[in-house]
Amino acid sequence: MSTSPDKIKKTKAYKSIRRSLLDQLERGGNDLPHFKDLVEDYMKMYVIKEMANDDILERGTYVEWRNSETQYGSKKNDSVDQILKTNQQMIKLLDKLGIQPDAGMDLDDEDM
Repeated sequence: MSTSPDKIKKTKAYKSIRRSLLDQLERGGNDLPHFKDLVEDYMKMYVIKEMANDDILERGTYVEWRNSETQYGSKKNDSVDQILKTNQQMIKLLDKLGIQPDAGMDLDDEDM
């Protein structure tokens, strides 16, 4: 199930979110290169979050580990913490840009 970054970037959700953020920058008169670059950073975080989510769906919230025949067990999937941290950074970045996710976006039918 592992989704590649390129596949995520081709989804309707990715394209819609990116376009919405760039449109909001333009409407606010902030469509300068450094702000557009921050939108690209946001979208990179979006890809990381989606990949972490796919990992959790594939492997679960706990994963098995084995170092040797006698050393094995299970541990929390690191992707769980990754999603939480990435979401926090995404929210902070939107706040600094002064933009909000569009409430009316239709993301139900993704291309994934």
